[in-house]
Amino acid sequence: MKKTQNYRLAAEKTAEKQRKIQAQVAGADKREPAKKKEHAMQAGARKYPEPPMAKQHLTKPGTEAKLRLAPMCDAPFYKGSGKLQDMVAIITGGDSGIGRSVAMLFAREGAHVAIVYLSEHLDAEDTKKMVEDEGRSCLLIPGDVTDKSFCNHAVKQTINEFGQLDVLVNNAAFQLHVPDFEELTEEHFDCTLKTNLYGYFHMAQAAVPHMKAGSAIVNTGSVTGLLGNKDLLDYSLTKGGIHAFTRSLGTHLIPKGIRVNAVAPGPVWTPLNPADKGKKDIAKFGADTPMKRPAQPEEIAPAYVFLASPHCSSYITGEILPIIGGYTGG
Repeated sequence: MKKTQNYRLAAEKTAEKQRKIQAQVAGADKREPAKKKEHAMQAGARKYPEPPMAKQHLTKPGTEAKLRLAPMCDAPFYKGSGKLQDMVAIITGGDSGIGRSVAMLFAREGAHVAIVYLSEHLDAEDTKKMVEDEGRSCLLIPGDVTDKSFCNHAVKQTINEFGQLDVLVNNAAFQLHVPDFEELTEEHFDCTLKTNLYGYFHMAQAAVPHMKAGSAIVNTGSVTGLLGNKDLLDYSLTKGGIHAFTRSLGTHLIPKGIRVNAVAPGPVWTPLNPADKGKKDIAKFGADTPMKRPAQPEEIAPAYVFLASPHCSSYITGEILPIIGGYTGG
C-alpha cells in the first residue's frame, strides 16, 4: 500500500514538472521572435545565384545558349582523378543543364562521351567543345529517345566510334506544368511518358547487351518522384516510375555485374524549367527549398561520377540519391 502511494506521489511530481516545462514554452511562444532575414545557403566552393532568378521564358525544348543567366556547369574546383579512365559513356539530354555538367566531369575523370540530344544543336556543339577541352573525345547523336530504333542506332553508333560502352546516363526529359488536372491532355500525358519512361527503357535495353561487369546505368529521377508535385502530375508519375525502374533493374542486372542507380534532384537551374514556367514563377524558382535557392548543375554532377565509377560505388545498386537542398520539418 505504501509503495503504491509513493509511486503515485512520484507521478504527481513528474506531472508538475511537465506543467512547468509547458508553461515555460508557452511563455516563449507568446514572445514575438526577432525577425531575421533569411539568406540562401552557400556551402560550395564558389557562390551560386539566389532568387530572384532571371525572369525569362524559353520555348521548348529549351536552349541553354539563350538563357540570360547561364547555368554554372564547369565546376572549376573539381579535380579529376581517373575515376572513369578510358571508359565510354552515353548521356541522353547531355547537351545542356545537368547532362552538360555530367559530360564535363566524366571527361575530366577520363571518359569519352557520346551526347544524345533532341534538336539543340548549338548547345550540343558547345558541350562537345567543353568535353574536348578536357582532353577526351565527344560524339554528338541527335534524335528522339521515344523512338526505339533511334535508341538502338545511338548505342550502335557509340560502339562503332569507341568500341565499347561502360556507362549509360538516362537524363533526357519532358516537363510541362498544368494548372488543372482537367487540362492535362492525352497528347501531353503521352509525350511525357514516352520521353521519360519509354526513353529510359529503350536506351537501357539497347545498352545492356554491350555492357560488361563493372558497367553502370545512372538514371535521373526527381524530388517530384519522391514527394509529388500538384502542378506536375504526369512528370511526377514518370519520375516515380523511374525510381521503381531503377530499383527493379538494379536487382535484375546483378548477375551481369551491371549496377543501376538514380539521382533525384530538386530544383536545378537548367533550360528545362524556364521552358516550363512563366517569367513571374521562374523568378522564385528554388526559393521554397530549405537552402532558399536552386542548385546549379555542377552541384549535382559529382553524384553521377560517384554512381558511375566502379572505384566509388561498387557495392551500390538500386539506390535513389536525393539532392534536394534539404528537408522541411513536419
